[in-house]
Amino acid sequence: MEGLITGIHHVTALAGNPQKNIDFYAGILGLRLVKKTVNFDAPEIYHFYYGDETGLPGSILTFFPYGDIAKGRHGKGMLNTTTFSVHLSSFNYWQERLKKFNVHFKQPQQRFNKEAFIYFEDEDGLGLELVFNDTDVRKGFTYGHIPAEHSIKGFYNVEIWEEGYERTAALLTEQLDHKLIDEQSNRFRFAARDSPGNYVDIICAPDSLRGLGGNGTVHHIAFATANKQSQETVREKISQRMLNPSPILDRQYFTSIYFREPGGVLFEVATAEPGFAIDEDKAHLGEALKLPEWYEPHRKIIEEAVTPVSFNADKFA
Repeated sequence: MEGLITGIHHVTALAGNPQKNIDFYAGILGLRLVKKTVNFDAPEIYHFYYGDETGLPGSILTFFPYGDIAKGRHGKGMLNTTTFSVHLSSFNYWQERLKKFNVHFKQPQQRFNKEAFIYFEDEDGLGLELVFNDTDVRKGFTYGHIPAEHSIKGFYNVEIWEEGYERTAALLTEQLDHKLIDEQSNRFRFAARDSPGNYVDIICAPDSLRGLGGNGTVHHIAFATANKQSQETVREKISQRMLNPSPILDRQYFTSIYFREPGGVLFEVATAEPGFAIDEDKAHLGEALKLPEWYEPHRKIIEEAVTPVSFNADKFA
């Protein structure tokens, strides 16, 4: 029986230059720019959503490209690595592609005796991995400049560093419907659904420095729930744990609650409904700047405030 939480919904990070962000994620990595909107709390800043063809939960990486802000620092109390799932046969393709675009990566490694992966960072220093596997049945998205068989399918896992794993693990298992799936050394893997795109790895890293928010770091991770009704039930469970969740907030494409887990990482619970196709046709997702209705009267001012951006997939073939 599936719980109230069904897995990962999205990960949101802080970035610098908006055009370079699009070039890296839609261009080099080939993710679909599913939605181009603004930060609802700071409408002069873009909010980009990247994902699979329709932006399903478990595929969505989002960014606030703030421009010239202070660089953050990876460390404990932070989600430090977000990983993408690709097919095992794509191992050579992706190493050559990263080399082609001068993206430096670490030597391939193995995890849990079943996952081959390579670690790299975007231009802002955000920690990323490609995980090569033959267990992910999801269909990848491509604009056509990356062969379909090598396209990214969505997330594989995320990696959170903590002083100790116990309190965060208790929250995941008792309030957020996760189970311990695997463990190796100081890595503990949890999932609400035992499939790629939903794995949450907690790393015990007591000797690392505490992470600092800023450019190139993750702002929060969101877990998926079906609808507002199930979200309200989750909110009550979080309140009972004395973690002071926010009210339910309207994010246009989902509703959200936020709270900090015991180690300091900002958690969100977001609804799968209504999704990203409510204001754009599926074939044209991410093409126009979309604003919530309360910002529409200010569209001209907002469009003048944000930096013009464009995307041409052929440049990254």
